Amino acid sequence: TFTAWCNSHLRKAGTQIENIEEDFRDGLKLMLLLEVISGERLAKPERGKMRVHKISNVNKALDFIASKGVKLVSIGAEEIVDGNVKMTLGMIWTIILRFAIQDISVEETSAKEGLLLWCQRKTAPYKNVNIQNFHIREMLCTLLKVGANVLPLFLSQDDPLTNLNTAFDVAEKYLDIPKMLDAEDIVGTARPDEKAIMTYVSSFYHAFSGAQKAETAANRICKVLAVNQENEQLMEDYEKLASDLLEWIRRTIPWLENRAPENTMQAMQQKLEDFRDYRRLHKPPKVQEKCQLEINFNTLQTKLRLSNRPAFMPSEGKMVSDINNAWGGLEQAEKGYEEWLLNEIRRLERLDHLAEKFRQKASIHESWTDGKEAMLQQKDYETATLSEIKALLKKHEAFESDLAAHQDRVEQIAAIAQELNELDYYDSPSVNARCQKICDQWDNLGALTQKRREALERTEKLLETIDQLYLEYAKRAAPFNNWMEGAMEDLQDTFIVHTIEEIQGLTTAHEQFKATLPDADKERQAILGIHNEVSKIVQTYHVNMAGTNPYTTITPHEINGKWEHVRQLVPRRDQALMEEHSRQQQNERLRKQFGAQANVIGPWIQTKMEEIGRISIEMHGTLEDQLNHLRQYEKSIVNYKPKIDQLEGDHQLIQEALIFDNKHTNYTMEHIRVGWEQLLTTIARTINEVENQILTRDAKGISQEQMNEFRASFNHFDRDHSGTLGPEEFKACLISLGYDIGNDAQGEAEFARIMSIVDPNRLGVVTFQAFIDFMSRETADTDTADQVMASFKILAGDKVRLHTLVSCICLTSAFFFLLMAPYNGRDAVPGALDYMSFSTALYGESDL
Repeated sequence: TFTAWCNSHLRKAGTQIENIEEDFRDGLKLMLLLEVISGERLAKPERGKMRVHKISNVNKALDFIASKGVKLVSIGAEEIVDGNVKMTLGMIWTIILRFAIQDISVEETSAKEGLLLWCQRKTAPYKNVNIQNFHIREMLCTLLKVGANVLPLFLSQDDPLTNLNTAFDVAEKYLDIPKMLDAEDIVGTARPDEKAIMTYVSSFYHAFSGAQKAETAANRICKVLAVNQENEQLMEDYEKLASDLLEWIRRTIPWLENRAPENTMQAMQQKLEDFRDYRRLHKPPKVQEKCQLEINFNTLQTKLRLSNRPAFMPSEGKMVSDINNAWGGLEQAEKGYEEWLLNEIRRLERLDHLAEKFRQKASIHESWTDGKEAMLQQKDYETATLSEIKALLKKHEAFESDLAAHQDRVEQIAAIAQELNELDYYDSPSVNARCQKICDQWDNLGALTQKRREALERTEKLLETIDQLYLEYAKRAAPFNNWMEGAMEDLQDTFIVHTIEEIQGLTTAHEQFKATLPDADKERQAILGIHNEVSKIVQTYHVNMAGTNPYTTITPHEINGKWEHVRQLVPRRDQALMEEHSRQQQNERLRKQFGAQANVIGPWIQTKMEEIGRISIEMHGTLEDQLNHLRQYEKSIVNYKPKIDQLEGDHQLIQEALIFDNKHTNYTMEHIRVGWEQLLTTIARTINEVENQILTRDAKGISQEQMNEFRASFNHFDRDHSGTLGPEEFKACLISLGYDIGNDAQGEAEFARIMSIVDPNRLGVVTFQAFIDFMSRETADTDTADQVMASFKILAGDKVRLHTLVSCICLTSAFFFLLMAPYNGRDAVPGALDYMSFSTALYGESDL
């Protein structure tokens, strides 16, 4: 029995013995046995073959046994070296008692009684087994049933010898317990050797105890690895979501920052429509992704804290603060983009109006100047009579009057061209070229006019006759003709208005113009009367140019035709002004409709924001009650979304009507959008905070009363209702909860230590989540690196059992071997793994 027991341990060192009294005589295997069963190193043995060397080695072994508190009575090194069987067996029994039986204690009994009590408990479920001492052979068979239940034992009630041999074989095969007894000695002896039985049974105790420790260690490792795998997946999900969101922001910002204007209204309207699609369709899902990203990050950090893991540090540039900074850049780029689009549309509208006005005035002027240069270059005065000369001179004076009247139109054309240039009109080169041509022609007309006048004045001295009536006609007909042309031009002029007041102003001006028509008609009749009188005089004196006016080309027929045209344009102008007045009334209704809704929605959003702030710091019911309240609150907020959508539709109608201001409200659609997005983000963040508090409460075992006490203390010192505590407020809160933090150096050091826990980023504030984490972490039962290493150490005690158990673990966590590095120590075996480095890295205590 003793030989088998020794060999069960020596085989771990790769050796065995055949005969105790012979193989232990040199002391070498005896020292090796003690090292294996104790796990400690003995003094270096003597390698000589002489008796003195053997006695020295045995003495080293006996000294080690004595250092463990064992009294060796009458056992000396010389008797062991001489092969004294009785002394050798006594020494082995002493070793067995000390290292295999002495530490066995059940309910504070002695080693022998504890081992017997343990056997009674293990065999209690089996009938017909009543163990009172170590002589009951049924005990061995029953223990084998308990330890080797993976294989059914077919035991015979009538064959105890077969039963014992079967038990011994099963123990050796499945429990790695060598056969230390002979079944014949037990069956054929009334009282088998008690020491042999105890030695054999103690092997069962250690086998069962090691299996239980291994199972506990395996369960702990499986739990830790499962939690770690879940956290790793959360980290990967965060990284992907953060990358996708940042990529979308990086793609969107250049588009929003591109303020290159288009040349046409249609192109700018398309840009505005694209921006509306972005605000309605593309941005809202990204707002939700950003909110979900923050929620995932906070949940992950809470789970890592609860599992005693180091905080998650995202990849560079993917922190929540980085996301917020990038989002701020997006909103900064977005800011003013819509206003810029509307201003550009207004600018293009103004440009189109000015360009049309330029073309209209330029066409009228060019039509008037057509042939004027040829007329001024005529030399008809050289063969004219005096009356003709005088007529030519008067005609020229009338032309100069007409020319001066056109000066304003030329200046207007130049001013419009200048404004088109200042507003960066896309077709400015052609406008400038046409304007320059008109100005050059105008300068040339002025020079030719001056030259012809000088020629006529020189000739005038020779000619004295002139028809004053023709001159009078020409002088009055030219301004009146110019007035009619100006009136027609004004009546056909396009207009742009944006308010009721502006259209009313145009209507008033038009009514004032119509009031001048009677006086203008009198002037027309007076001019026609002059022409009639001229005709009479010409007919009377038989002037050669009878029927024509030598001073002007304006005929009564032209005057009557233009006057009739003016009368026709007046009702058309009336109709255009009435239609525009109706459109402005509709725009005013749109303004009032939008303003009425915005003045309700804006304050509603602000009120909801304030109510959420109050809910997050008040204590009404359990955390679950608060969470249900918040979720119902969130549902009511989401149900309000159709009103926002309705307001968006009214806002689009306003933009499509090109309405640029609204005196009926101070709220813009941008204000409403930003407020709505902040409201959704705030309620989602508040719900996540309560969920994390529930997660912390359940993981740390905090009662609802404790949670209420924590919240009451926190709220009491959170006087500004910001949801955070400053250092001095937090210190006062700790003192109110019983913490002894004085103003001495020791108290300041303790408070600094606590602040490093609750405010690791040194932001100068303590959140409620950090506060409850701190209040619960000191007493919570959490897994630590030392506990995990202890579990692995238990598994590493037996290589055969470790291999089987690790295979079981791998089925639960497939990535186990991928995370654990190979072990390369001096005592390494093939396939060995470094669980020490893995455990410390898992809890952030190494750089693995």
